[in-house]
Amino acid sequence: MKRKASAVWAGDLKSGKGNISTESGTLKETQYSFGTRFENGVGTNPEELIAAAHAGCFSMAFSAELGKAGFTPTSIHTTATITMEKTDAGFTVTESHLDMTAKIPNIDAEKFTAIANGAKAGCPISRLLNAKISLDAKLEA
Repeated sequence: MKRKASAVWAGDLKSGKGNISTESGTLKETQYSFGTRFENGVGTNPEELIAAAHAGCFSMAFSAELGKAGFTPTSIHTTATITMEKTDAGFTVTESHLDMTAKIPNIDAEKFTAIANGAKAGCPISRLLNAKISLDAKLEA
């Protein structure tokens, strides 16, 4: 399986602008710039897109692992926070922190935590990132 996205950039780093499109059409010429990446401009940025990908990937991986264990979640809500820092090598994504809250009938806290940690490690985006991956998982009654 292969997925595609494209980016177009015009101009220098600080005053230039670009747009990002996905093969599915969900993002179509979505604007990004220095301002959207390092300040608070209107548009998206690569790190925000990585956070969205990680949150979505983890939620699906967790659902899959729950299914293998015989559980069906009522809901899984995940937020990923990407940390980018300036290191000796340059700007680097150093961490992705997952905050997840889920409603899952008939699961105990120990099983919930074990399955969540397995999904964190097994999620393809977690495996892609060369960064610390952390998780706060909460089970709703």
